[in-house]
Amino acid sequence: MTRPFTEEERRLHWQCRRGLKELDVIFEPYMEEHYRDAPISDQQVFQRILAEEDVDLLAWFMQYTVPDDAEYRQLIATILAKLAHTL
Repeated sequence: MTRPFTEEERRLHWQCRRGLKELDVIFEPYMEEHYRDAPISDQQVFQRILAEEDVDLLAWFMQYTVPDDAEYRQLIATILAKLAHTL
């Protein structure tokens, strides 16, 4: 049995609900299945990513463009690899 989300994790989970379904199907499963096991540094980058605009996020996660931030690029690749079987 998994432990319930902390207040901070609930806040982040809410931020995973975006205006675009394409992003919801990426962020919500990552938050629910992988976020807690990620290194603290990846969790911090994920929090920063969630603050970005949906149009940029969509372009990055659909691999139309790449972000300038190397930490974003690395985490996006990690998230896509972890969720490859569900996308």
